[in-house]
Amino acid sequence: MKIGVLLSGCGVYDGVEIQEAVLTLLAIEEIGAKAVCIGLNQDQYHVVNHLTGEEMPEKRNMLIEAARIARGEIKDITTVAPADLDALVIPGGFGSAKNFTRWAFNGPEGEIDPKVKLLIVNMVNVGKPIAALCVSPIVVAKALEGSTVHAQLTIGTDAAPSPYDIQGFSNGLESLGATTSMKMIDEIEIDKENKIITAPCYMMEASIVEVRKNIRKAIEAIRDMVE
Repeated sequence: MKIGVLLSGCGVYDGVEIQEAVLTLLAIEEIGAKAVCIGLNQDQYHVVNHLTGEEMPEKRNMLIEAARIARGEIKDITTVAPADLDALVIPGGFGSAKNFTRWAFNGPEGEIDPKVKLLIVNMVNVGKPIAALCVSPIVVAKALEGSTVHAQLTIGTDAAPSPYDIQGFSNGLESLGATTSMKMIDEIEIDKENKIITAPCYMMEASIVEVRKNIRKAIEAIRDMVE
């Protein structure tokens, strides 16, 4: 089983959430599958100093940055087709809202990168599972916007501590045609009809152990869908 892992860079504030990315790779290995890391060969929106939170006056390429996590084994998204994969996982991080989409700046009206949209839409069209972790359900919702596919997604719950506006995100997802549910850190949402799995991860106040278990649950759900 080959599972694509779509990475938006390297670092929570301007790319992929590194812990979620690594824990995804670990969970894929643990279920006996092979991870295929995928990136975009273009500059990320901006570069953030992860020590101070301030923007830095430089440019970084998403594919090159993501290769740090993939240990150099990564494919350009333009070379990947659904036929190459059995499933796809999109870890979180601000890169999903800054690089894959522009949600961070324009909310649900922010555009999505056409290459990312194409891969997601094609995966859905051929019935191959997708798991979106943390904030990445916004990427799936943007990709499916205006289509006949109305995904059932979660981005967390407002019934437990979160550093983010869960209800606001949920409202945004629904404005794009999705339906949403509130899920705790130990839960995932499984849209069986559309084969889409979502997990809150670091959208909630959570420990790395809790996030690890949440991701493992999502990857196991992918395995069950493929098998």
